[in-house]
Amino acid sequence: MNKNKQSSIQRWLPFEKIYENGIIKTKDKKYIKIVKVTPINYNLKSDLEKKSILNSYKVFLKTCQFDVQILIQSNKEDLNLHFSEMKKNQNYFKIEKIKKIADDYINYIQELQKSKKCSTKEFYFIFNYSQKEIKNKIIQFEIIENELKEKYFKIKECLSRSGNIVEEITKNEIIKLLYSLLNTRKCFLEEQEIKND
Repeated sequence: MNKNKQSSIQRWLPFEKIYENGIIKTKDKKYIKIVKVTPINYNLKSDLEKKSILNSYKVFLKTCQFDVQILIQSNKEDLNLHFSEMKKNQNYFKIEKIKKIADDYINYIQELQKSKKCSTKEFYFIFNYSQKEIKNKIIQFEIIENELKEKYFKIKECLSRSGNIVEEITKNEIIKLLYSLLNTRKCFLEEQEIKND
């Protein structure tokens, strides 16, 4: 029975293959690339820096004249290791006032975690191979790979100017990302188990 369930789920998924270089081939013969963007904290920048960042973003919008989707994924942060390290370090403080500050800090972070305000956001840019060629023509994978690589470098060049980090993700990272998107219920249950431990 499990085999039947697994095969039906695999038939439902729109992906045919995920290559080692991070390119996804869909069942309708489209090719997609996902890149991860680690953004800067815009609010911490000076007015001059903010102006420069906005100008860089304008250049990005003018230069990258192809379709891009932005995926933002929120993940609940597990801070238990951080708490245990803080409590361990708290014993080294000799001054009572510093111990109290450390204790207040731990309580504050625990309250944040309980109120579900401790989460990280991951940003992904998704773009595809634009098929300008005749539909029946067989296109070499190398051509597709080169076009997607060129788009990646354009995104990286433009967004890096304002301090963002743009990087390709591996096949395993793509599988984890797709798993978390397609198995939201299971990922939620796993988070609950971590929380209850």
